[in-house]
Amino acid sequence: MNIVFRAYLDQFVIVFLDDILIYSKSLEEHKQHLVTILKTLRRHQLYGKLDKSEFWLTEVNFLGHVVSEAGIAVDHSKVEAVHEWQRPTNVFEVRSFLGLVGYYRRFVGNFSKIAAPMTRLTRKGLKFEWNEECENAFQELKRKLTTTPVLTTPISGELFTVYCDASTVGLGCVLMQ
Repeated sequence: MNIVFRAYLDQFVIVFLDDILIYSKSLEEHKQHLVTILKTLRRHQLYGKLDKSEFWLTEVNFLGHVVSEAGIAVDHSKVEAVHEWQRPTNVFEVRSFLGLVGYYRRFVGNFSKIAAPMTRLTRKGLKFEWNEECENAFQELKRKLTTTPVLTTPISGELFTVYCDASTVGLGCVLMQ
């Protein structure tokens, strides 16, 4: 699918396995994008099932995110598991938690810095000792993921600012308008 849609990826289409998401700035543009994608499918002799397709949506759940006119947000039904997550009691549980919350890291400012105490617990050869610093990191990540911002698309023609910071425990960079 990535090869078939290579020319359109990150311009107006996202594919994941056999899921195709087409996004546009206007209805007229969306009509053109939809025709382009349908013609591309036909040209490669690929077919979709109409009953599994949805068209002209203003909001869609896609890979744990809610994509809408407002921007991209965390699908709160997916992060409900984070809210309910019990305190990890071993390295395996810490890795599982960090894997889940790491998927949404772009919604959490200073993610690496906040997660650092828990990340240290995953190092080989270290004894698992859950301390107050780990508990604070755990609770802060849970809180931040259940109150995430909506990420929006850039405004064409406006300037960008890059904010970046690094330390011995974290690295971060944000492109802002």
